[in-house]
Amino acid sequence: MPRLRNLLVDTDRSWGGRRRARRARWLADTFPDLADMTVIDLGGRVDTWQHTPVRPAHVHVVNLEVAPADLPDWAEVDHGDACQLPERIAARRYDLVFSNSVIEHVGGHERRVRFGEAVHQLADRHWVQTPYRHFPIEPHWIAPGMQYLPVSARARLARRWPLAHTRPSTRDEAVREVLWTDLVDYTQMRMLFPRSRILTERLAGLPKSLIAIAGETLGR
Repeated sequence: MPRLRNLLVDTDRSWGGRRRARRARWLADTFPDLADMTVIDLGGRVDTWQHTPVRPAHVHVVNLEVAPADLPDWAEVDHGDACQLPERIAARRYDLVFSNSVIEHVGGHERRVRFGEAVHQLADRHWVQTPYRHFPIEPHWIAPGMQYLPVSARARLARRWPLAHTRPSTRDEAVREVLWTDLVDYTQMRMLFPRSRILTERLAGLPKSLIAIAGETLGR
């Protein structure tokens, strides 16, 4: 099953990898001056930007992971909570706020509101993507309809589903994982980003993910 998951989502050549590459080109088309921008990436990783067709002039990654030992000269990394940024970061201004598949993991509605406030505070332009709640396949476990199950059922499935990235070893760990994955729908995104354009990424005609965009130069 790991091989099947790799074919579906985890490698650059997988179906998911091709979708990510397409989205990276979409980002560059939406912001033609991306190569000259200072970008803050909330919840991302530096290696994501090392493989994009257009890399910003400077990328500041903020997440809860340990920073890598070696960083390229165009990047900086801070350990921080995107919903409660330290003042030294919150006081800065950037050309663009970027976030990919993060807002569904921040911990419920109140923290999503804080995340949205941080996005608006840091820059006039943003690109915030999240998987769409009502796509029939839950994207983290690649499990049909998993997002609609009760927490206990999701936790049981998380421990047994063969396409999971890493199956939790205990029930408590499984419960924590499913509770920290709360997919967002269109109404929620519209509420969080009321002045943004909410674009829909589709697969086979069905909404696959939502992207809140503000300040784009070239609309699509």
